[in-house]
Formats: sequence, C-alpha cells, structure tokens
Amino acid sequence: MRVIFMGTPDFALKSLEKLCKQGFDVCAVYTQPDRPAKRGMKLMMSPVKEYALENGIPVFQPENLKTDEAYEQMRSFGADAAIAVAYGKLIPERMLNTCVRLGFINIHGSLLPKYRGAAPVQWTVLNGEEFGGVTAMYLSQEMDAGDIIDSVSVPLNKYETYGELYERLGDIGAELLVKTLASMENGTAKRKPQDPDLVSYARPLRSEDRATDWTQNAEKVVNHIHGLNPAPGASAEFGGEKYKLYRAELTGKTYDKPAGSVIPQKAALEVVCGDSYSVIITEIQAPGGKRMKTADYLRGHTINN
Repeated sequence: MRVIFMGTPDFALKSLEKLCKQGFDVCAVYTQPDRPAKRGMKLMMSPVKEYALENGIPVFQPENLKTDEAYEQMRSFGADAAIAVAYGKLIPERMLNTCVRLGFINIHGSLLPKYRGAAPVQWTVLNGEEFGGVTAMYLSQEMDAGDIIDSVSVPLNKYETYGELYERLGDIGAELLVKTLASMENGTAKRKPQDPDLVSYARPLRSEDRATDWTQNAEKVVNHIHGLNPAPGASAEFGGEKYKLYRAELTGKTYDKPAGSVIPQKAALEVVCGDSYSVIITEIQAPGGKRMKTADYLRGHTINN
C-alpha cells in the first residue's frame, strides 16, 4: 500500500517506524517546520523528519496546506491512504476528499470521543482515569470529530506517569494503525459516528497548570504530579524556593495540619493535602539542580515550609 505520513513528535515516530518495518510504501512525509529549541535556540528537526531523512523518504514541511500548490503536490503522489499522527495542522477539506484513494485517517491518544484535542494523554493521567487508549478514525474538518474505525483500551498502571503512558500508547497506536490500514484495503473498515453527548476536550497545558495545589485531595495531587512528568513538570514552593516535582506516592496517613504543611523527616518529603492525607514526594528537582530521588537530595539539604 502506498501511503503519505503526516506527524511530528516521538508519538508519531513509532507509527512511521512501524509502517516502514511492515513494508508499506511511504512515498512522502509531512512534518512541522523546524523550530528553535533548547538553550541555544537552534533550529531542530522533528523526530519524524530525522527518521524520514535517514531512510530516504521525501520530507515536506509546508507552513500552509491551503494553497493550490500544496494541494496539487499531495495529489501527485497517487497514494492509497494518508495517515496523520500528532501532525499539528488541520488538513483542508479538499485534500481530505480528493487527494488519496481510501481516505485520511488519524491515530489519536485517547478513547474518543473523550479527550479530543492537543493533550489527551496528559489529561488522562491528570484526571486519574482508570483506562486510557488510542483511537483510529477518519479525519474530518472538525478537530478529532471523525468517524471511529477502531480503538484499543488499556488500564493505567499504578502511579504511571504521562511519559510512561505516552510511550505505551505510541506503541499500541502503531499496531492499531497497521491493523486499520489492512481493514481499509480489504474493505472491512468500520465507520462509527462519535456520540456528541460523550465529547470532552483535552486543552493544551498552560504555565499556571504547573503549580501544585495542596488544597486538593491527596490522590489528585499525585495525579497532578504524574500528569506533568516529564514535561513541563509540576512545581511547588518550599521555604521560598521553587522545586519541580516528578513522582509522588500516597501514604494513607492523616494529619491535623493545614494543606501544604511539610512533615519534618530526615530522608523523605511528606506533605499534607486538602483532605488531611499526606503524600510522599519521591523525585524532585531543586532550583538550578538536577532531577533526582528526593532521598538522595535530602542527604545534603533540608526542605521546610
């Protein structure tokens, strides 16, 4: 099968790698333009672009897909299908309708119609969902609103972070993609409209989302910390210093102290939450320091309220 692939981050790279290993003819890769990143603000290629170049696949990085030139270019590939995985741009309707034989599909990191939008995996963890998953759907003009072809549901592991779930779902999504393309080719792919009453959205995270709210109950505090791990990282202030928090665990202990109170200990950072239960912060990053186990940091430092 001759396919066009459209994607940008590591989550998308897993699907592109799977297509190549399974022998699909990836005739073109579309990815976001190179952007300045890291301390030097040098232009950085996306993981998808790096892989495509290494494997001799033509790469295209248009700023605008709405032009006649972009439309004619995509039609010229004569592809059977086009796949978008975390691409980051809306695809114009005329492309969706006429550029490929079998249609455009998307692999999305949630169980649609729940968590449409830019940050589905983060919000799955932030909201303490019992299950996450990936969905294969036909693309439509409305964001993440196309008919569902298939989905895979997985239970979250105890204390699973956003980064860990993201890795798992990337692999699962790649497998689902191959299965979906096979069903499209043999004419057995289903089309199930999304139930509008079940729609929810996963908005992009904002800088203010990083601050840990100790007045929340202990379970929500743990979910918050894990939902922002590895990036952008939850934050909290102790003794006038701002720390990043990466991992936490429930203790089951209660204290008659205000939310945010630090329970004095030599080798652990235990903090009281809004429901009087405490959590242990097990991984931390001090200002100007490196991410490390909290117990290691506390061997040479003290954290107080």
